[in-house]
Amino acid sequence: QVQLVETGGGLAQAGGSLSLACAASGRTLNEYTMGWFRQAPGKEREFVAGISWSGVNRQYADSVSGRFTISRDNVQNTVYLQMNSLKTEDTAVYYCAKGPPYCSGNGCYDSTVFTSWGQGTQVTVSS
Repeated sequence: QVQLVETGGGLAQAGGSLSLACAASGRTLNEYTMGWFRQAPGKEREFVAGISWSGVNRQYADSVSGRFTISRDNVQNTVYLQMNSLKTEDTAVYYCAKGPPYCSGNGCYDSTVFTSWGQGTQVTVSS
């Protein structure tokens, strides 16, 4: 059973940057699609970014494309989310999640295929 722990959340000003990390224990992540999701108050959880098991393929929500970058270090068993040009609407709890192994195609980033989730980290962007 994998355990995912997100770190790096906090408070930032609009236009600023934050970097999130998701460290895994209990299982290596190098076979799995990994993703970042977020949930704002009163809203449903939404997909933010995903990365394939190899790191070659990445997918982003339209709302963060060009501003956020997902990456992974399979040696460190960690996934990262670099968030630049932050906007107030990026305020949410951000969750890291483990997806299917050796997956290819857009279906790999559907929230229903992510089976393990971290506890979340709060990101607050002020104007």
